[in-house]
Amino acid sequence: MRLYNTMSRAKEVFEPRGDSVTMYVCGVTPYDTTHLGHARTYVAFDVLQRYLTFLGLTVRYVQNVTDVDDPLLARAKELGTDYRALAEQHIRSFLVDLEELNVHRPAVYVRATEAVPHMLPIIRTLIESQMAYVNDGNVYFRASRFPGFGAMARLDRAGMLEALRDIGESPDDPGKEEPLDFRLWQAARPGEPTWESPWGPGRPGWHIECSTMALRHLGTQIDIHGGGADLIFPHHCCEIAQSESATGRSPFVRYWAHVGLVAMDGEKMSKSRGNLAFVRDLLPIHGADAVRHYLLGYPYREPFEYFEWDLAAAAGRWERIRAACEGPTDGSLTGNGRRLRDGALAALDDDLSTPLAVASISELSEVVRRDQMGGDRAALRELLGLLGFRIGA
Repeated sequence: MRLYNTMSRAKEVFEPRGDSVTMYVCGVTPYDTTHLGHARTYVAFDVLQRYLTFLGLTVRYVQNVTDVDDPLLARAKELGTDYRALAEQHIRSFLVDLEELNVHRPAVYVRATEAVPHMLPIIRTLIESQMAYVNDGNVYFRASRFPGFGAMARLDRAGMLEALRDIGESPDDPGKEEPLDFRLWQAARPGEPTWESPWGPGRPGWHIECSTMALRHLGTQIDIHGGGADLIFPHHCCEIAQSESATGRSPFVRYWAHVGLVAMDGEKMSKSRGNLAFVRDLLPIHGADAVRHYLLGYPYREPFEYFEWDLAAAAGRWERIRAACEGPTDGSLTGNGRRLRDGALAALDDDLSTPLAVASISELSEVVRRDQMGGDRAALRELLGLLGFRIGA
């Protein structure tokens, strides 16, 4: 299989270490309902996991949930509720939505709050090696001491500073030695959750949470690490810097995979903009398989814009495929069936090209509708199962 590596900006032959693969995917910050952008990310990695399993590999898949972070705390304060109750509500909703979409649960689903005790030794190691420093109860990572900091993002210094400001991470924090330094530990603030630490009470920074959970559950080098494309900088670049500095092992990740963002009304879907299409609203109208079919119709790395008419059209195409699955599945695969099955698998083998795979599946469904050959129908159902459609399960 060839897989696009964000670090090299090229498709690379995926070379597993033995017969197993480790995969870490950044999860949600549970302060709102699952939207189509979330669904796209986790459907994409679900298909990747399924395909790697199809190739005979055992995938150990870890996903986190960021159940303590600034957006969650701000939302809880806005609603006048406890952040833990808000997180629990949306974690349950998220898991239900993904189950409806037939997304496999990861082997390990870990909350950041559960990992706080394991973050402290990593932070201590970074301080002792002079890669981090303490200032008034806060701990910051010295970004300038890590060679090539931010390289994966392909941004110059001005671009990195702008990206930090865009997500509310202030480069002008007076506690920093340098504007690109980032916080590993946040000193206690009134009304916020705190944990004890050698540097005083406080809570972890966003980036150290994922490094800790990945290192703890998957070791010092991960095969595949991914998430939405908006996480490349600063989150994943900071993960690289602190993880490699703490362990001394490079690279922290062998293959970086990122999913393109979903836009609506011309802008990225986000709570702050209010341009969200919620999964729970779409499923009763179109059904889970139709939504999955719609998402897989776009290259996973490319952004796309959501339109209701586009989803409705995809649902119509899905109905023709679904109808073709009904009937006997005995008999041999025909020449046409084999050609289209092989085409779908070749597409998945080339950087998980689901649009080409879906096109082959659609053509195969028309062959099945016309010829009514059971062997071809069996191949159709097999491919649909590989892509995570319930009808093929």
